[in-house]
This record gives sequence, C-alpha cells and structure tokens, in this order.
Amino acid sequence: MLNPESSDSGQDLEIESLAEFDRRIGGGKFGGYRLQAVDLTGRTAALLAADTTGAVFLGCPMEPEALAKVRADGALVFPPVPGLPFDPYRGLLYTPEQLFDGLDDAGYDATPDARGYAWFQRTRSDGDIFASMLRSVHDDAISDALDEHLVGAQVVGVMGGHAMARGTDEYAGAARLGRSLTRTGLTVATGGGPGAMEAANLGAYAACYRDGMLDEALELLSKTPSFRPSVSDWAQAAFDVRRRWPKGDDSVGIPTWFYGHEPPNAFAGHIAKYFANATREDGLLARSNAGVIFLPGAAGTVQEIFDNATPNYYESRGEPTPMILVDRDHWTRHLPAWPLLQALARERAMESRIVLVDTVDEAAAALARLTDAY
Repeated sequence: MLNPESSDSGQDLEIESLAEFDRRIGGGKFGGYRLQAVDLTGRTAALLAADTTGAVFLGCPMEPEALAKVRADGALVFPPVPGLPFDPYRGLLYTPEQLFDGLDDAGYDATPDARGYAWFQRTRSDGDIFASMLRSVHDDAISDALDEHLVGAQVVGVMGGHAMARGTDEYAGAARLGRSLTRTGLTVATGGGPGAMEAANLGAYAACYRDGMLDEALELLSKTPSFRPSVSDWAQAAFDVRRRWPKGDDSVGIPTWFYGHEPPNAFAGHIAKYFANATREDGLLARSNAGVIFLPGAAGTVQEIFDNATPNYYESRGEPTPMILVDRDHWTRHLPAWPLLQALARERAMESRIVLVDTVDEAAAALARLTDAY
C-alpha cells in the first residue's frame, strides 16, 4: 500500500538509482517508496537510520544488518535472484552498451543479450513457474521504464523487415526516414532489430549531425551487410560508427528474446527488450501515438499492420492514429495488405488516417500532412 500521507504519484515514489536514493535520504523516511535494483550495500548506515516502514525493495542488495533492520520495520523485500543473465527488477531501459557488454573481448556469445536468449531457450518450455514469473516481472519492469522514458514524447513507429541489408538503397532510404522524423521533433520507435529497424534507428542517431555523416556511416556499415554469419562482426561495425560519431540523437528500440536469433541493433539509444513478444508488439504500437510507418516486410510486418488497425477500427485508444504504408507494389501485389486495410477503414474515422505511398522518401511528408489535418 502507498503511504496514505503521501501525495506523490506512483512514479514519484520509485527510486531507481543510487544517486536518487542519496537525494531522498535526507528526509529519513522511505514509507511507501519502491526501490528498484539499487545496490545498497554501501548505504548500511543510512538504512539503519531511516524509517523504511511500508517501503518495497525490489532486487536491492544490502548488508545483512541493513536487511534485518528494514524487514523489522515491516518493509517488503524481494531479494536479488542469483545466477540470472538479467535483472528482473531493473528500473531503467537497456542501453546498447549494456546488452553488448563483453563484445570486444569475447564476442557476441558472451554478451548479456546472448546469454539472456540462451536462458530463455532453456526455460521457455520446461513449465517452471519460477522462470515464467521472472520473465513476467522483468517485462513489467521494462514496460514501466518505457512509459517513464516516453513521458510527453510524440512517438512515431517505424516497422519493417529484418532482412533489409546494409548497403542497399532500401536500407539507406529507411535511414533517411529515421533522420527526417527525428529532425521534426518526433521520437522514432522501432522493433529494435536488424534490417529496416536498424536503419531507422541509425537515421535517428544521425539526425544531430551534418547530412554527410549518414552517407559515410552507410558506407562503413555496408562492409558488413548482415548479422549472418557473424553477429559479432555486424554489431562491432555499428559500435565503430558510434565511436566515430558519439552522442547521436535518441530513439527507442523494442526487441524481444522470443526472436533472439535476431540481435538488437546498437543505434537505438534506449532499448526495451522483452521476453513476451505479444507484450512487446502491443506495447510498441500502443506507444506510437504520432502514427506508424510500415516499410516493406513479411509476416511480422503484416501482423503489425493489423495489430495497429484493430484499435484504430474500434477507436479503443481514442482517435485513430496515422498509418502509412510504403511501397505500392509490395502492399498491393506482393503482400496485398492495403486493399484489406482500405476495406476495414471504409466509412470509419480511420479512413482518412491511412495512406499508401510509393517511396520511403514520401513517408515523412505524408505523416506531416495527416498530422496537420487534425
């Protein structure tokens, strides 16, 4: 239960870093606070002096003396879980550096991202309720962190297939799209993987640099076109670009260990990685409050089109948001999703919010027109 004397919101009651703990310890009371994945082993004296009645500690390491004291206060303690390649209680989104830690020294297989996928593969079908609970707790913590990160943001989703190779015109076009959208003040969100997703995150990263930077980065990346056969080489090429041009603009990647054979890309500044793909898919689309642009893709992208169309059709999230499909031939002949989307939208509010364009270079302008019309 939240402290009944507190007027803070649930988010205001969360402490997710040691610096935040140190700022708040001055009041001496932590009743109602939720402390997430903060290492408190060096704060024993502060914990012994504080009133922690009603606090909740989620995966916070403590010295035995401090642990006994907060439990005696009546605090609820969820201890860290040893032996995991991830923290189920984490309070913040991942960064590329965190997921790819160890890449330089031992290759991709040694990274937290690869070890997280290996753990998921071992536990996903064994029926162990403890493992499934840990996955659920982790994914809920990620959703909470994602909502906090995106407060006040105008988010545009960019969907597309993982097979789009570096060095192709299609990849360059998706990167230019990500750059254009970011320069208008939108936050680009993708599925966080390779191909079109990486390209859009790369373009967002490049938005703060001169135009020529993106051309140079595309040329460097083209030497390692795909994450096959070597994820290590593919990821290393991305980090080489980041080191040459540090501190790019932010965007969000929302990948999943369900498709763990597809690694996350290193150009999203913040990564919300999930175990449950359904949670990830719905969350990505639901948070794209400025609309979604669908680049050519296969089954996954088709699924995303109609996952997004459903709340627009029923207006279950309010006013329909823009949907822009890119590549007329792809969406009318190769995978004819556009005629079905048109049929669904006919005589409904969403009819004026769907657009089919021929090229990726038209997509940002089409989104702006739809946005300006409402």
